[in-house]
Amino acid sequence: MYFMKALFFSLLCLLSFATHAQNIVIHIDGQTNDISGQTHTAVAPSSASFDMPFDVVNNTGSSAQWRITRKQLSVPTGWTDALCWGHSTDPFGGTCYSSGQMNSNPWTTPGTQTVLFTINDGEYGKMKVSVDPEDNTFGQAHYRYYITTNGLNMLDSVDLIVDYLAATKPPVKEEISITVAPNPSTEFVNIQFTGTEQLQLKMVDALGNVISREVLTSNRKINVSDLNSGIYFLVFEAPGSKSITRKLVVRH
Repeated sequence: MYFMKALFFSLLCLLSFATHAQNIVIHIDGQTNDISGQTHTAVAPSSASFDMPFDVVNNTGSSAQWRITRKQLSVPTGWTDALCWGHSTDPFGGTCYSSGQMNSNPWTTPGTQTVLFTINDGEYGKMKVSVDPEDNTFGQAHYRYYITTNGLNMLDSVDLIVDYLAATKPPVKEEISITVAPNPSTEFVNIQFTGTEQLQLKMVDALGNVISREVLTSNRKINVSDLNSGIYFLVFEAPGSKSITRKLVVRH
């Protein structure tokens, strides 16, 4: 009998939570997708404090004075977090709490009249989360933010995962640019290039015969006065890059 009563009470609580959750909408500020009861993942661009604003919409049919309970599920050593909570119309962004004030886990915004505010049906509150990763302490932090009336009865929630990862992408290479001028050429052709420190140059005639080879470490002026009139191909190769071909027309 006791087991059946406990099971019934648990189901009743779950049903109550689900009913409330359907009446509260949580989304990223500026977006419309409801992520209440879900997890949002964000990448911290640096070790500087990282902000993530949420809108908590009241669709319950009556006014509410909600509070926020923050729970740290897993946080790397040295990371800190802060929170601001206020009405959407508050020009100051609500009341903000520093990491020093949020000194317990879980932690709930105060319930005093000086910081409580009313969210009417159809209105919303703004919850701005700030996460400050520790320099060179790379990892992933997982937070949960509950919507509550008293810090005990949880009406809805949203999870936030913040990734702060060491840079792994190689530096972007400058694109190689090659200019061959004048073209057509009579006596000399100037070769200018950027994006690499050296180029291997191979000159080929229209039949595929290799006329010359050389390594260019700077812009080069090549004498073509001894070449027969016709079409030639200049094939350039740089370390770690695909070959680049330019057509050269020689006219005498």
